[in-house]
Amino acid sequence: MTPVTLERFVQELETLKKEMAVGALRHGEYDQRLARMIGELRERKIDAERDQLTKTLDELLARSVITPGVRTHILKRLGIE
Repeated sequence: MTPVTLERFVQELETLKKEMAVGALRHGEYDQRLARMIGELRERKIDAERDQLTKTLDELLARSVITPGVRTHILKRLGIE
């Protein structure tokens, strides 16, 4: 399987944020989609080094695309923290 690109992962997170902002997603749906994304990353891997992924998540956090809890959850599920 082809690894997931970091750019695609970022786009998916940004899409989730936009859909939450306009009320198109409930929290449970957000959680389910995030879990599927993380599962895909675990299965297919991500085309990025650990420090690059961490830096990208920090940037998304700074832009309020993700919350601190989501950042921590992603890193833990991927075995980085």
